[in-house]
Amino acid sequence: MRLDRKAYNNTEIAAKTRIAIIAFLIFPGVAGAQQTVDDVLFDASNSSILAVDPVVVAPSKELATPMIGSQPQGVQWKSLFSQSLRFTLFEHAFRYATEPATRHPGQPFFHGYIDAVGALHGWSDGDPFYVNYVGHPMQGAVSGYLWTLNDTRYRNVEFGRNPDYWKSRIRAGAFAFAYSEQMEIGPLSEASIGNVQGFFPQQGFADHVVTPAIGLGWLIAEDALDKYLVRLVERKTKNRYLRVAVRGAANPSRSLANAISGQWPWARPRDRGETIAFQPRNPSHETDEAKPNLRVAPFEFAPNAYMFAAPSGTCAGGGATAALRVSAEWQIVLDVNGCKMTGLEPNLTGDSFSYMAGPRWTPAGSSRFVPYFQVLLGGNKLTQERMFPEKQAALSLLAESAGAPPPAHEMYTQQYERDGFAVAAGTGLDLHFNRALGFRLIAVEYTHSWINDLNGFAPRGFQVKTGMVLRMGTW
Repeated sequence: MRLDRKAYNNTEIAAKTRIAIIAFLIFPGVAGAQQTVDDVLFDASNSSILAVDPVVVAPSKELATPMIGSQPQGVQWKSLFSQSLRFTLFEHAFRYATEPATRHPGQPFFHGYIDAVGALHGWSDGDPFYVNYVGHPMQGAVSGYLWTLNDTRYRNVEFGRNPDYWKSRIRAGAFAFAYSEQMEIGPLSEASIGNVQGFFPQQGFADHVVTPAIGLGWLIAEDALDKYLVRLVERKTKNRYLRVAVRGAANPSRSLANAISGQWPWARPRDRGETIAFQPRNPSHETDEAKPNLRVAPFEFAPNAYMFAAPSGTCAGGGATAALRVSAEWQIVLDVNGCKMTGLEPNLTGDSFSYMAGPRWTPAGSSRFVPYFQVLLGGNKLTQERMFPEKQAALSLLAESAGAPPPAHEMYTQQYERDGFAVAAGTGLDLHFNRALGFRLIAVEYTHSWINDLNGFAPRGFQVKTGMVLRMGTW
């Protein structure tokens, strides 16, 4: 969402925000329910929130992916698209109500859309940290939960070592990426409605990476909180209102997805006795020599937080790493990261975007702590913009006196770009919780880019990463 052109009128915004909320509520959903909250909380015929110990089904192996009622296993595409459209319209209603420039972009629809998509470059999009790294991951988690609600094959699994759970979340992450791209540059997107990326400083790719990558981690974190925190509270208290409050506070993204899909925000599959608990497999009769190494994953995906530090300044952001295993000890790695420069001189902003690939070595074995060493080659792009406030003020005053529109952004700014070859070499340490999930405790690399200093910023120094590791193909 844009910040540079938000000259808010508080009264107008308050009224339009209320309209947006009302429009959302009249969609088929919670507002259309016939029961009141008290009806749900106190009607003994309704299982929601009532059981002190939530009902958990531990099925036999052939029931690992059940059919609910007479529904076939698969994706309910019609309801998925309907709910996704409802979420999209809700987001655009909020934007339209709170962003004057979205209501009046000042360009023809198709021309503005093409200009917005074509203007994409760099990493930063001008939004503050909490918007990029909290709001957008929550958007990714909500769209991921919409997928899980319509994926009948896997929608009732719960967090744990169950392979079906991790399959379902990877599928949800893929849909979150598709939803995010549509919201950014699709036919019903920020690029088409408001031409956001056509205006400084909204041109960066940060949301394209952060929304689905960190959003998937956010979704998994909410699942873990639901299993370990929410259930703990539900075992300790029979207070129904407290249970509702804890479910909402621990799972805000799931709550919004439930509301959009027409359920109560606090709904859970286990309230209907449908949750699939992890069922340990029968002991294998294979010899130790015949058993595969469960710690070696054919493919890994790791969304990460990222910090680059050099004598010339620091750069903070995020990214993602994909690693394809080609042997027991070697992987081919693709690494993409972006960050916003800090410590620059006044009126100067900038970002860095790196894209690299190369080999990674990991020791063979089944230890939970797995170190690695890697050397990556690729490119680095630096983008900066200098604003001249005095020139802006003079041009604005001149335009106002002449009754002309405000001056265009490029009239009082100067753009700088540098591209060059880059190398990164370093090491990291992963902790594997189980066959599906790990955590990158730390990764430290030295990066050198063959780019001349850009206004005092030199992309040569150490970078540190940490984040979650999704391990695929081990279950």
